[in-house]
Amino acid sequence: MTGTIINTAAIVAGGIAGLTLAKHLTPARQVWLKMFLGALVIYAGGSTIWRALTNHTFGESAKLIGIALLALVLGNVVGVLLRLQRGLNRLGEYAKERFASTRPGDPNRFSEGFVTCTILFCVGPMAILGSIQDGLTGDFRTLAIKSAMDGLATMGFIGTFGWGVILAAVPVLAYQGTITLLARSIQPWLEQHAMVDAINASGGLIVLCTAVVVLGVRKVPLANYLPALVVAPLLANWWMG
Repeated sequence: MTGTIINTAAIVAGGIAGLTLAKHLTPARQVWLKMFLGALVIYAGGSTIWRALTNHTFGESAKLIGIALLALVLGNVVGVLLRLQRGLNRLGEYAKERFASTRPGDPNRFSEGFVTCTILFCVGPMAILGSIQDGLTGDFRTLAIKSAMDGLATMGFIGTFGWGVILAAVPVLAYQGTITLLARSIQPWLEQHAMVDAINASGGLIVLCTAVVVLGVRKVPLANYLPALVVAPLLANWWMG
């Protein structure tokens, strides 16, 4: 649960910094920060894929890449049918409305901040993907990058919502921690059936797609690709078993 603990601490630290620092990031610094975070996301995705391939021969690695790509295609089909991205978009719009309708003097801003930030910090694909990676392999890099994003977001939101934003760290700890512990509990079975590397390869590709969103290149329905994390091990068991 290292990644989730870091994420929780980052939200608290971002909230404290937002309460104590009067200055906000300038637009120029925001651009550089976005580029830096994008580079970190690319590194995290690429290194995850590399780690999945290192213990395999060239032929097996080619199969894993093929499995990961096919899993993304099939996973996207499942995600579209389940309307995962549409559901997350609705939650995001709800959070945006709450933010737009809240003013610093609003007596309800404490609860509004808690609900809004809980939605924003918990429903994103990086929360699910990073928690699964942390549970399966102990790789917390995706959650570490998410921690930086959440910490900066908390700094920005706390001026509007007050210190209630900091309490969003509690559901983040419970939500991501539960996913990590569940992933860790089934890790031995997945390892026994040679499925972990397929999940990592697919997850790494999803993380790389996240970089496109972070850098603002284009919008990608990332949530629709999350079912690939279930499809990939099934394909690996069939194709490489």
